[in-house]
Amino acid sequence: MSTRKTLIFKKEYKDAILSGRKTSTIRLRTDLKAGDEAYIVVGGTKLGIAKITAVNKKRLSDLSHRDAKRDGFANVRELIRALKKHYKDVRPWTEVSIIHFKLKRERSEES
Repeated sequence: MSTRKTLIFKKEYKDAILSGRKTSTIRLRTDLKAGDEAYIVVGGTKLGIAKITAVNKKRLSDLSHRDAKRDGFANVRELIRALKKHYKDVRPWTEVSIIHFKLKRERSEES
């Protein structure tokens, strides 16, 4: 069995992940693929384990309202603003990976 990978998030995304509002994350690079499992770490705390359900590639300019909603944002504009905050050099033609996940097991805050 391969080593379990990790998806790291800023603490501002914790509630969206736990509530199920955030079921995807957009990254510039990933080696995750559908079927993998990954630890979900938010603000330095291990939240649980997620099953990766799909990984798709798109240009930043092709991101849709649905992509934004799955990532926990109200709209594409809000999503792109957040991506530009995290990744300073993204441009409309930048290819991103959309990692879809389902939180399988949650851990208590004390774990």
